[in-house]
Amino acid sequence: MNPILELRGLTKIYARSAAVEDIDFTLLPGEVHALLGENGAGKSTLTKMIAGVVSPTRGTILFDGKEIHLRTPSEAVSAGIAMVFQETSLVPSMTVAQNLFLGNEKFFNRVHGTNISAQQFMQSLSFDVDPTAHVANLGAAKKQMVEIARAMLLKARIIVFDEPTATLTPEEKRHFFELVVTLKARGVSVIFISHALEEALQISDRITVLRDGKLVVTDATSNFDRAKIVQAMVGRTLSHELYGTKKTRVRPAGRRILRVSNLRVGNVVKNNSLSIFAGQITGIFGLVGSGRTETFKVVSGVIKRDYTNGGEVFLNGKAVRYRVPAPAVRDGIAYITEDRKVEGFFETMSIKLNVYVGRLAKAGLHKFWIRNREMDTLGDKWIKSLQVRAVTRAARMIELSGGNQQKAVIAKSLVQDPELIIFDEPTRGVDVGAIAEIHQIINRLADEGKAVVVISSYLPEVMLLSDRLLVARQGKVVEEFSPIDATEEKLMYAAVH
Repeated sequence: MNPILELRGLTKIYARSAAVEDIDFTLLPGEVHALLGENGAGKSTLTKMIAGVVSPTRGTILFDGKEIHLRTPSEAVSAGIAMVFQETSLVPSMTVAQNLFLGNEKFFNRVHGTNISAQQFMQSLSFDVDPTAHVANLGAAKKQMVEIARAMLLKARIIVFDEPTATLTPEEKRHFFELVVTLKARGVSVIFISHALEEALQISDRITVLRDGKLVVTDATSNFDRAKIVQAMVGRTLSHELYGTKKTRVRPAGRRILRVSNLRVGNVVKNNSLSIFAGQITGIFGLVGSGRTETFKVVSGVIKRDYTNGGEVFLNGKAVRYRVPAPAVRDGIAYITEDRKVEGFFETMSIKLNVYVGRLAKAGLHKFWIRNREMDTLGDKWIKSLQVRAVTRAARMIELSGGNQQKAVIAKSLVQDPELIIFDEPTRGVDVGAIAEIHQIINRLADEGKAVVVISSYLPEVMLLSDRLLVARQGKVVEEFSPIDATEEKLMYAAVH
């Protein structure tokens, strides 16, 4: 079978450093080809060249046996190549329906007709998203559904999915995998990038692994297992499986740092009550819509609780009511967001400046000027401490891989020396090597006596990290488990029933 897409010697160089180098790659018609590697391995750079987002420094792209030169994403779409990006590329001020048909509007366009068409199409994909809702008001999972739907609507011959399942619930993932099977049956070729290795093994026909910008191996999926993929990705066998062992020891609870009593936020959080203790990692598990994230956004001042009958929040025994994050930061609360691109960093600033902004936020209005020497010292310290890797020391945040962006966001919060650190989906879109590093950071903070909260949709992760497990359902915590006794079945049952 002749390949629909072929890359020959594809190379992209930034600042005299190769992001990808001499990549030879083929994609067959109707094939699901998984592209795997650590953050910074070159996966996104390679697929962005395929999608016309960036131009290769050298090398050749062949589509249906003919050489093509893609200068813009619109040229790639016209050629039959669509990409669903890891970070959403939707227009926040537009509705779901407007985003779906953006660039493909009819000459005479009726809003009502567009909404009906969008609703019918979303329902055909089993995606429960209101077509009239503004994208800015959607959660991360529903934004990802709209991205996937838009790629499907383009009827492309090649679709590149960059971390498409990172924000989806188990049921939504099942629908997505069914969509991929349908695409394959129609002869559409799929490039699938994911840090969930089990998903790649489940859904793909072939697997290609990149490391440090170079192709390590391409083979049929049947010739891989998890251990072989990890070894190819990191160049060594990990001394331990990230999620392979059951927790046998938990840290004892220290003094109570946070108490939340009967918290209410609209229809999302309903009379939620919980406590967080020093020297422990408290894991919060729940499905999308369970109110877990909103609860801790109230605690950190990102959103407001109901004005009347909104409940109470106590920090170190003192009642607090934050209307903005600044006073919460000064009181020792750090919230590390699940959506790092939108809420986590300033993408055009350097790593050092982002870290320094975190320090300035802690200092408040008493210190609003920038001291370059202090910024360099702090930046170098945290870049080294958290092993943030970049092409150059002056690299902007937007130029970093997802895992390194996440570590830089963590550094921006830890530079504030917080007492309570809230991690919301800390390893979403992060590779196996960076996951281990972030887990080490989280465990170290608890060992230092900090109160740590980990909100995660991934059961093996929350079970591995937590000293206490709280399960949220329909707006409040409904059960507490010890990770020693807990099982995935018990946690999921509590989250659903």
